[in-house]
Amino acid sequence: MDCLSTVISIVPRLPPAIDGVGDYALNLARQLRKDFNIQTHFIVGNPTWQGASEIEGFKVSQISDSSANNLVELLSGDRASPVLLHYVGYGYAKRGCPVWLINALEQWKSQNSEAHLITMFHEIYASSNRPWTSSFWLSPLQKNLATRLVGVSDRCITSKQLYAEIITQISNGKHSQVPFLPVFSNVGEPKQVSPLSERQKQLVIFGGVANRIRVYQESKADLDQVCKTLDIQEILDLGTPTGQTPQSIGNVPILELGQLPSEKISEIMSNAIAGFLNYNPDFLAKSTIFAAYCAHGLLPISAKSSNSDTDGIKAGEIYWHPSKNELKHVKMLEAIANNANSWYSYHSLLSQSENFFHVLNVYA
Repeated sequence: MDCLSTVISIVPRLPPAIDGVGDYALNLARQLRKDFNIQTHFIVGNPTWQGASEIEGFKVSQISDSSANNLVELLSGDRASPVLLHYVGYGYAKRGCPVWLINALEQWKSQNSEAHLITMFHEIYASSNRPWTSSFWLSPLQKNLATRLVGVSDRCITSKQLYAEIITQISNGKHSQVPFLPVFSNVGEPKQVSPLSERQKQLVIFGGVANRIRVYQESKADLDQVCKTLDIQEILDLGTPTGQTPQSIGNVPILELGQLPSEKISEIMSNAIAGFLNYNPDFLAKSTIFAAYCAHGLLPISAKSSNSDTDGIKAGEIYWHPSKNELKHVKMLEAIANNANSWYSYHSLLSQSENFFHVLNVYA
Protein backbone atom coordinates (compact mmCIF):
# COMPACT_ATOMS: atom_id res chain seq x y z
CA MET A 1 0.00 0.00 0.00
CA ASP A 2 1.32 3.42 -0.92
CA CYS A 3 1.58 6.09 1.72
CA LEU A 4 -1.24 8.63 1.52
CA SER A 5 0.08 12.03 0.42
CA THR A 6 -2.96 14.03 -0.71
CA VAL A 7 -6.64 14.25 0.14
CA ILE A 8 -9.27 16.10 -1.87
CA SER A 9 -11.62 17.83 0.55
CA ILE A 10 -14.98 19.15 -0.66
CA VAL A 11 -16.38 21.95 1.52
CA PRO A 12 -19.19 24.49 1.21
CA ARG A 13 -16.96 27.48 1.97
CA LEU A 14 -13.62 28.39 3.53
CA PRO A 15 -12.29 31.51 5.26
CA PRO A 16 -12.65 34.45 4.92
CA ALA A 17 -16.31 33.31 4.97
CA ILE A 18 -17.63 32.61 8.46
CA ASP A 19 -18.52 28.94 8.15
CA GLY A 20 -18.25 26.34 10.91
CA VAL A 21 -17.90 23.42 8.49
CA GLY A 22 -15.18 25.23 6.54
CA ASP A 23 -13.32 26.01 9.78
CA TYR A 24 -13.61 22.35 10.81
CA ALA A 25 -12.22 21.15 7.46
CA LEU A 26 -9.34 23.65 7.51
CA ASN A 27 -8.35 22.76 11.08
CA LEU A 28 -8.43 19.08 10.20
CA ALA A 29 -6.30 19.70 7.11
CA ARG A 30 -3.73 21.59 9.19
CA GLN A 31 -3.51 18.72 11.68
CA LEU A 32 -3.26 16.03 8.98
CA ARG A 33 -0.38 17.95 7.42
CA LYS A 34 1.33 18.49 10.77
CA ASP A 35 0.94 14.92 12.05
CA PHE A 36 1.13 12.85 8.87
CA ASN A 37 2.53 15.15 6.13
CA ILE A 38 -0.73 14.84 4.18
CA GLN A 39 -1.61 17.72 1.86
CA THR A 40 -5.21 18.75 1.25
CA HIS A 41 -6.61 20.07 -2.01
CA PHE A 42 -9.84 21.89 -1.26
CA ILE A 43 -12.77 22.12 -3.63
CA VAL A 44 -15.24 24.81 -2.58
CA GLY A 45 -18.76 23.75 -3.54
CA ASN A 46 -20.45 27.15 -3.23
CA PRO A 47 -20.00 29.21 -6.43
CA THR A 48 -20.68 32.49 -4.58
CA TRP A 49 -17.71 32.04 -2.23
CA GLN A 50 -15.00 34.66 -2.61
CA GLY A 51 -11.52 33.69 -1.52
CA ALA A 52 -7.96 32.93 -2.59
CA SER A 53 -6.76 30.03 -4.74
CA GLU A 54 -4.44 29.05 -1.90
CA ILE A 55 -4.92 29.10 1.87
CA GLU A 56 -1.96 28.45 4.16
CA GLY A 57 -0.26 26.44 1.43
CA PHE A 58 -3.38 24.41 0.60
CA LYS A 59 -4.54 24.54 -3.01
CA VAL A 60 -8.14 25.74 -3.40
CA SER A 61 -10.35 25.11 -6.44
CA GLN A 62 -13.93 26.27 -6.74
CA ILE A 63 -16.92 25.21 -8.76
CA SER A 64 -17.98 27.96 -11.16
CA ASP A 65 -21.61 26.87 -11.07
CA SER A 66 -23.68 24.27 -9.23
CA SER A 67 -23.49 21.62 -11.92
CA ALA A 68 -22.52 17.97 -11.77
CA ASN A 69 -20.24 18.27 -14.81
CA ASN A 70 -18.25 21.09 -13.21
CA LEU A 71 -17.44 19.04 -10.11
CA VAL A 72 -16.73 15.83 -12.05
CA GLU A 73 -14.24 17.75 -14.16
CA LEU A 74 -12.45 19.06 -11.07
CA LEU A 75 -12.33 15.61 -9.47
CA SER A 76 -11.04 14.01 -12.67
CA GLY A 77 -7.80 15.97 -12.34
CA ASP A 78 -6.65 13.63 -9.56
CA ARG A 79 -7.81 10.02 -9.77
CA ALA A 80 -5.49 8.67 -7.06
CA SER A 81 -6.42 10.69 -3.96
CA PRO A 82 -9.40 9.80 -1.78
CA VAL A 83 -12.15 12.40 -1.54
CA LEU A 84 -13.35 13.64 1.83
CA LEU A 85 -16.75 15.32 1.58
CA HIS A 86 -17.92 17.57 4.40
CA TYR A 87 -21.67 17.29 3.98
CA VAL A 88 -24.35 19.67 5.11
CA GLY A 89 -27.12 20.01 2.54
CA TYR A 90 -27.73 23.72 3.11
CA GLY A 91 -24.05 24.45 2.48
CA TYR A 92 -24.32 23.34 -1.15
CA ALA A 93 -27.89 24.39 -2.01
CA LYS A 94 -30.18 27.12 -0.72
CA ARG A 95 -33.01 24.75 0.21
CA GLY A 96 -30.75 21.97 1.44
CA CYS A 97 -31.23 19.82 -1.67
CA PRO A 98 -27.89 19.66 -3.55
CA VAL A 99 -29.09 17.36 -6.32
CA TRP A 100 -26.16 18.45 -8.50
CA LEU A 101 -23.63 17.34 -5.84
CA ILE A 102 -25.03 13.83 -5.41
CA ASN A 103 -25.38 13.43 -9.20
CA ALA A 104 -21.75 14.48 -9.59
CA LEU A 105 -20.43 12.01 -7.02
CA GLU A 106 -22.44 9.12 -8.51
CA GLN A 107 -21.20 10.03 -12.00
CA TRP A 108 -17.59 10.35 -10.80
CA LYS A 109 -17.70 6.98 -9.04
CA SER A 110 -19.22 5.26 -12.08
CA GLN A 111 -16.45 6.66 -14.31
CA ASN A 112 -13.58 5.86 -11.95
CA SER A 113 -13.44 2.36 -10.46
CA GLU A 114 -10.56 3.41 -8.19
CA ALA A 115 -12.47 6.37 -6.70
CA HIS A 116 -12.93 6.43 -2.93
CA LEU A 117 -15.35 8.70 -1.10
CA ILE A 118 -15.40 9.30 2.64
CA THR A 119 -18.29 11.46 3.83
CA MET A 120 -18.31 13.40 7.08
CA PHE A 121 -22.00 14.05 7.77
CA HIS A 122 -22.22 17.30 9.71
CA GLU A 123 -25.97 17.13 8.99
CA ILE A 124 -28.08 14.42 7.33
CA TYR A 125 -31.46 15.88 6.42
CA ALA A 126 -33.94 18.31 7.93
CA SER A 127 -37.35 17.37 9.22
CA SER A 128 -40.26 19.51 10.30
CA ASN A 129 -43.90 19.15 11.33
CA ARG A 130 -44.64 22.75 10.35
CA PRO A 131 -46.23 22.95 6.88
CA TRP A 132 -45.31 26.63 6.49
CA THR A 133 -41.58 25.79 6.41
CA SER A 134 -39.67 24.66 3.34
CA SER A 135 -38.06 21.81 5.31
CA PHE A 136 -41.52 20.26 5.80
CA TRP A 137 -41.99 19.95 2.04
CA LEU A 138 -38.39 19.25 1.11
CA SER A 139 -37.56 16.73 3.84
CA PRO A 140 -38.37 13.70 1.61
CA LEU A 141 -36.03 14.97 -1.11
CA GLN A 142 -33.32 15.76 1.44
CA LYS A 143 -33.64 12.25 2.87
CA ASN A 144 -33.50 10.72 -0.61
CA LEU A 145 -30.31 12.64 -1.40
CA ALA A 146 -28.75 11.63 1.94
CA THR A 147 -29.66 7.98 1.27
CA ARG A 148 -28.03 8.15 -2.16
CA LEU A 149 -24.93 9.79 -0.66
CA VAL A 150 -24.68 7.09 2.01
CA GLY A 151 -24.92 4.52 -0.77
CA VAL A 152 -22.17 6.05 -2.89
CA SER A 153 -19.83 6.62 0.10
CA ASP A 154 -17.17 4.04 0.95
CA ARG A 155 -17.06 5.18 4.58
CA CYS A 156 -19.27 7.48 6.63
CA ILE A 157 -18.37 9.47 9.74
CA THR A 158 -20.58 11.84 11.72
CA SER A 159 -20.71 13.97 14.86
CA LYS A 160 -23.68 12.47 16.74
CA GLN A 161 -24.68 8.98 17.79
CA LEU A 162 -28.22 9.63 16.54
CA TYR A 163 -26.83 10.54 13.10
CA ALA A 164 -24.70 7.38 13.10
CA GLU A 165 -27.83 5.30 13.80
CA ILE A 166 -29.75 7.04 10.98
CA ILE A 167 -26.91 6.45 8.52
CA THR A 168 -26.83 2.77 9.47
CA GLN A 169 -30.60 2.51 8.96
CA ILE A 170 -30.65 4.13 5.51
CA SER A 171 -27.54 2.34 4.24
CA ASN A 172 -29.35 -0.96 3.52
CA GLY A 173 -26.66 -2.91 5.34
CA LYS A 174 -23.67 -1.21 3.70
CA HIS A 175 -22.53 0.72 6.77
CA SER A 176 -23.00 -1.36 9.91
CA GLN A 177 -20.58 0.64 12.06
CA VAL A 178 -20.47 4.40 11.66
CA PRO A 179 -18.02 6.20 13.95
CA PHE A 180 -19.33 9.38 15.55
CA LEU A 181 -16.91 12.07 16.64
CA PRO A 182 -18.28 15.17 18.42
CA VAL A 183 -16.82 18.32 16.86
CA PHE A 184 -13.53 19.78 18.06
CA SER A 185 -12.66 23.33 19.06
CA ASN A 186 -12.03 25.69 16.14
CA VAL A 187 -10.03 28.06 18.35
CA GLY A 188 -7.29 25.82 19.65
CA GLU A 189 -6.65 23.23 22.34
CA PRO A 190 -4.32 24.12 25.24
CA LYS A 191 -2.03 21.26 26.20
CA GLN A 192 -2.65 22.06 29.85
CA VAL A 193 -5.51 23.91 31.52
CA SER A 194 -5.37 25.84 34.78
CA PRO A 195 -7.77 25.09 37.64
CA LEU A 196 -10.68 27.52 37.96
CA SER A 197 -9.29 28.83 41.26
CA GLU A 198 -6.28 30.30 39.43
CA ARG A 199 -8.34 32.14 36.79
CA GLN A 200 -9.93 35.56 36.46
CA LYS A 201 -13.58 35.97 37.52
CA GLN A 202 -14.57 36.38 33.88
CA LEU A 203 -17.36 34.70 31.92
CA VAL A 204 -17.14 34.18 28.14
CA ILE A 205 -20.01 34.41 25.67
CA PHE A 206 -18.69 33.09 22.35
CA GLY A 207 -20.03 32.08 18.95
CA GLY A 208 -21.93 33.36 15.94
CA VAL A 209 -24.16 36.43 16.06
CA ALA A 210 -27.42 34.44 16.24
CA ASN A 211 -26.16 32.28 19.10
CA ARG A 212 -25.07 35.27 21.19
CA ILE A 213 -28.24 37.27 20.49
CA ARG A 214 -30.23 34.26 21.75
CA VAL A 215 -28.29 34.41 25.02
CA TYR A 216 -29.04 38.10 25.51
CA GLN A 217 -32.69 37.86 24.48
CA GLU A 218 -33.68 34.64 26.24
CA SER A 219 -31.23 34.08 29.09
CA LYS A 220 -30.69 37.39 30.91
CA ALA A 221 -32.17 36.10 34.18
CA ASP A 222 -30.04 32.94 34.11
CA LEU A 223 -26.97 34.96 33.21
CA ASP A 224 -27.60 37.38 36.07
CA GLN A 225 -27.99 34.45 38.50
CA VAL A 226 -24.76 32.84 37.24
CA CYS A 227 -22.80 36.08 37.62
CA LYS A 228 -23.97 36.47 41.24
CA THR A 229 -23.30 32.83 42.10
CA LEU A 230 -19.79 32.81 40.62
CA ASP A 231 -18.92 36.40 41.60
CA ILE A 232 -18.25 37.25 37.94
CA GLN A 233 -16.53 40.62 37.49
CA GLU A 234 -16.64 40.85 33.68
CA ILE A 235 -18.50 39.25 30.79
CA LEU A 236 -16.37 38.94 27.63
CA ASP A 237 -18.38 38.90 24.37
CA LEU A 238 -16.33 37.23 21.61
CA GLY A 239 -17.38 37.36 17.95
CA THR A 240 -18.78 39.65 15.30
CA PRO A 241 -20.62 42.48 17.12
CA THR A 242 -24.31 41.64 17.42
CA GLY A 243 -25.63 45.20 17.49
CA GLN A 244 -27.87 44.02 20.35
CA THR A 245 -25.34 43.33 23.10
CA PRO A 246 -26.32 45.02 26.38
CA GLN A 247 -23.72 47.07 28.24
CA SER A 248 -24.14 45.00 31.37
CA ILE A 249 -26.02 42.18 33.07
CA GLY A 250 -27.02 43.37 36.52
CA ASN A 251 -23.92 45.12 37.83
CA VAL A 252 -21.53 43.12 35.63
CA PRO A 253 -20.13 44.99 32.60
CA ILE A 254 -20.03 43.31 29.18
CA LEU A 255 -16.88 43.94 27.15
CA GLU A 256 -17.61 43.49 23.45
CA LEU A 257 -14.24 42.36 22.08
CA GLY A 258 -15.37 41.63 18.49
CA GLN A 259 -13.66 39.26 16.06
CA LEU A 260 -10.24 38.14 17.26
CA PRO A 261 -7.58 35.69 16.00
CA SER A 262 -7.97 32.14 17.29
CA GLU A 263 -4.80 32.49 19.37
CA LYS A 264 -6.20 35.49 21.22
CA ILE A 265 -9.57 33.78 21.80
CA SER A 266 -7.72 30.76 23.18
CA GLU A 267 -5.72 32.98 25.52
CA ILE A 268 -8.87 34.68 26.82
CA MET A 269 -10.67 31.38 27.36
CA SER A 270 -7.66 29.93 29.18
CA ASN A 271 -7.87 32.73 31.75
CA ALA A 272 -11.65 32.88 32.28
CA ILE A 273 -13.62 30.57 34.57
CA ALA A 274 -16.85 29.93 32.65
CA GLY A 275 -18.49 29.93 29.24
CA PHE A 276 -22.23 30.45 28.74
CA LEU A 277 -24.40 29.29 25.84
CA ASN A 278 -28.05 28.90 24.89
CA TYR A 279 -28.16 25.79 22.70
CA ASN A 280 -30.24 22.65 22.33
CA PRO A 281 -28.59 20.38 24.95
CA ASP A 282 -29.26 17.25 22.87
CA PHE A 283 -27.05 18.69 20.12
CA LEU A 284 -24.09 19.96 22.15
CA ALA A 285 -21.82 17.39 20.48
CA LYS A 286 -22.25 19.44 17.28
CA SER A 287 -21.53 22.80 18.92
CA THR A 288 -18.09 24.29 18.29
CA ILE A 289 -18.92 26.79 21.06
CA PHE A 290 -19.36 23.99 23.59
CA ALA A 291 -16.25 22.25 22.22
CA ALA A 292 -14.17 25.40 22.72
CA TYR A 293 -15.37 25.79 26.31
CA CYS A 294 -14.55 22.15 27.09
CA ALA A 295 -11.15 22.26 25.36
CA HIS A 296 -10.08 25.26 27.45
CA GLY A 297 -11.16 23.83 30.78
CA LEU A 298 -13.93 26.39 31.26
CA LEU A 299 -17.02 25.56 33.26
CA PRO A 300 -19.61 25.11 30.46
CA ILE A 301 -22.92 26.68 31.51
CA SER A 302 -26.05 25.91 29.51
CA ALA A 303 -29.26 27.92 29.64
CA LYS A 304 -31.11 24.76 28.66
CA SER A 305 -31.02 21.28 30.12
CA SER A 306 -31.85 17.74 29.06
CA ASN A 307 -32.71 14.70 31.13
CA SER A 308 -31.02 12.38 28.66
CA ASP A 309 -27.37 11.36 28.46
CA THR A 310 -26.82 12.24 24.81
CA ASP A 311 -23.39 11.58 23.24
CA GLY A 312 -21.96 11.18 26.73
CA ILE A 313 -23.07 14.72 27.73
CA LYS A 314 -25.07 14.90 30.94
CA ALA A 315 -26.36 17.92 32.87
CA GLY A 316 -24.62 18.34 36.20
CA GLU A 317 -21.65 16.27 35.02
CA ILE A 318 -20.39 17.69 31.69
CA TYR A 319 -22.15 21.06 31.88
CA TRP A 320 -23.85 23.14 34.56
CA HIS A 321 -27.49 24.17 34.22
CA PRO A 322 -27.97 26.74 37.00
CA SER A 323 -31.74 26.31 37.39
CA LYS A 324 -31.56 22.52 37.61
CA ASN A 325 -28.21 21.72 39.21
CA GLU A 326 -27.99 23.34 42.63
CA LEU A 327 -24.51 24.59 43.52
CA LYS A 328 -23.55 22.71 46.66
CA HIS A 329 -19.88 23.69 46.79
CA VAL A 330 -17.18 25.22 44.59
CA LYS A 331 -15.51 21.85 44.09
CA MET A 332 -18.60 20.73 42.19
CA LEU A 333 -17.95 23.37 39.52
CA GLU A 334 -14.30 22.37 39.28
CA ALA A 335 -15.37 18.75 38.87
CA ILE A 336 -17.78 19.62 36.03
CA ALA A 337 -15.08 21.64 34.25
CA ASN A 338 -12.64 18.74 34.61
CA ASN A 339 -15.24 16.22 33.39
CA ALA A 340 -15.99 18.39 30.35
CA ASN A 341 -12.31 18.69 29.50
CA SER A 342 -11.82 14.94 29.91
CA TRP A 343 -14.90 14.16 27.75
CA TYR A 344 -13.50 16.45 25.07
CA SER A 345 -10.04 14.87 25.06
CA TYR A 346 -11.36 11.64 23.51
CA HIS A 347 -12.33 13.46 20.30
CA SER A 348 -9.92 16.40 20.27
CA LEU A 349 -8.46 17.61 17.00
CA LEU A 350 -5.34 15.54 17.65
CA SER A 351 -7.45 12.44 18.22
CA GLN A 352 -9.68 13.07 15.20
CA SER A 353 -6.67 13.63 12.96
CA GLU A 354 -5.56 10.08 13.80
CA ASN A 355 -9.04 8.71 13.16
CA PHE A 356 -9.33 10.38 9.77
CA PHE A 357 -5.79 9.34 8.86
CA HIS A 358 -6.58 5.66 9.42
CA VAL A 359 -9.86 5.89 7.49
CA LEU A 360 -8.28 7.75 4.57
CA ASN A 361 -5.11 5.68 4.49
CA VAL A 362 -7.12 2.52 3.76
CA TYR A 363 -7.62 3.94 0.26
CA ALA A 364 -4.02 5.01 -0.43
